[in-house]
Amino acid sequence: MEIIITQPLLRGSTRFQPGQVLKAEDRSLYQEAQIPEANELSFKIYVHKEGYRYLRQLIRTGSAVSWDLFSLAQWAYQLSLKATEQKLIALEHLKDIWRRSGVLYYQHQLNTAYRVINEFHGRAILADEVGLGKTIEAGLVLKEYLLRKMVRKVLILTPASLCRQWQQELREKFDISAWIAKRPWDWQTNDLLIASLDLAKHGANRQAVLSQAYDLVIVDEAHKLKNEHTQNWQLVNALSTKYLLLLTATPVQNNLKELYNLITLLKPGQLGTFREFKKAHITSDRKPRDSEKLKRLLKEVMIRNRRTDAGINLPRRIIRSIPIELSEAERALYQEITRYIREKTRRLGLQAGLPLITLQREVCSSPMAAAYTLARMHRKADPEDQPELYRLLERAVAITAPSKAKICLELIREHRDKVIIFTEYRATMNYLLQFFFEQGYQVVGFDGSLSAGRKQWAAHLFRNKVDIMVSTESGGEGLNFQFCNAMINYDLPWNPMRLEQRIGRIHRLGQTRDVSIFNLSTTDTVEAHLLRLLDEKIAMFNMVIGDIEALFGTQGALRSFETELYQAVLQAENDEELRQNFERLAQTVREKRQQLREEAWIL
Repeated sequence: MEIIITQPLLRGSTRFQPGQVLKAEDRSLYQEAQIPEANELSFKIYVHKEGYRYLRQLIRTGSAVSWDLFSLAQWAYQLSLKATEQKLIALEHLKDIWRRSGVLYYQHQLNTAYRVINEFHGRAILADEVGLGKTIEAGLVLKEYLLRKMVRKVLILTPASLCRQWQQELREKFDISAWIAKRPWDWQTNDLLIASLDLAKHGANRQAVLSQAYDLVIVDEAHKLKNEHTQNWQLVNALSTKYLLLLTATPVQNNLKELYNLITLLKPGQLGTFREFKKAHITSDRKPRDSEKLKRLLKEVMIRNRRTDAGINLPRRIIRSIPIELSEAERALYQEITRYIREKTRRLGLQAGLPLITLQREVCSSPMAAAYTLARMHRKADPEDQPELYRLLERAVAITAPSKAKICLELIREHRDKVIIFTEYRATMNYLLQFFFEQGYQVVGFDGSLSAGRKQWAAHLFRNKVDIMVSTESGGEGLNFQFCNAMINYDLPWNPMRLEQRIGRIHRLGQTRDVSIFNLSTTDTVEAHLLRLLDEKIAMFNMVIGDIEALFGTQGALRSFETELYQAVLQAENDEELRQNFERLAQTVREKRQQLREEAWIL
């Protein structure tokens, strides 16, 4: 007798061929199954005569919860997974698209997508080092499942700043149309959604998200799910989904509890309670009890590709630090603002000085940026502070030819190719746009105030028409400009991850030339101390990208580092104390990096 279990199948397995008979082991109802022919969409499960009668009776009486029926269906499903092991059919569909759009793909990305589908059955952590193409891997898995008609309802959760980038990459690289969710009813009316994790976890949106059953959920920046007490983790844990992909370059940063929380999302209950996991795997001093066993455990849910393993070597980074001597007027303005900040801090405490640090940094960027802030401060200041602020404002406005802009112009003339210039401040950006235009250059600005359409147009102009782009921090997020190989950091962010993200706009997969990074810093200022800290003391520009993300990739780590920077500046009475404060901070970072290296066994 035979029972036919219908399963959607794709051919191509070298291990399981049509017509092949698979023997059952220790089955009370059935004895073997036969792999279907190419034109069939079902398994034939052969059962004993007694088993057939028993199953028929169960079906007639509607006993669908029978363990025997479940066991039978489960065996058929496992066979279907084995029978579908094959080359990715998505590649055939994508080859023309990738050729037209110039998409570069690598063997490790294809291998990862294959393993996710055939070994991990659609539930995995994708933990490649930064820049190796986790988005390509996730897109391949999604495309493959769509072509196999194994998924229909899909949700992609990502930081808000990356929603549009995901939408664009899916459309251009995978011919997948996705809708960005903005309103509660979007969750019901669209099958393929991209949503901000922050949007999805709150209020009516959360209720709408959890009311749906998904075939596939993809979470980008999944290190935000490491704490089970956060709304992020609780939302993803509550989702109903067959397949789940978690994308992060840093799956473990602080302790093994993070590992437990991520694995629990992928395979609920596999590790038992955390108390059971801790007893089995963690010693009293929070060290792994059996590191090899934990490695094996992690390999069951995680795929991590490294540059060395993938055989990928990016072009060189050539770092040049350019010291800039301030003019007498600029030096006088910097010194007077520094004295003003220190006097305020001594009189009113650190909290009063914190907002003024931005003013000191702006002077290092451009007098125009400082003038903009001074004008705003003057309008809001108490009457006794207004005369001093007005005097500083007059000094800033009087400087019309900043030394830094002149040096920047020399670098552009020397490079003779496309250059992207990053600044923290919109006032500096606006000044530079006017300055370069007056020098005869075609230049385009790029900042966070632009609409999506204007951003795309500005990117098009930079690629095809103009040689200089000036961008603010918010403008550059999510942009990829591999066609450009020179960057000028006109001023330095105090957030090391943002500095690395700037560089990552041009130094990434697809870049074919050595990349030149020019760091401009005004001598004998807080900016010079910061560059010395990042470059000489902690060698940030020579770090592996993954090390940078491990050191500074969490909000807590960034807040701590930036807070210590602010305190180092405000607590210094003179330049020597400032140097000593920065040296102590550098030592803290070096110790943290050494600790991370010692704990790197887990990956």
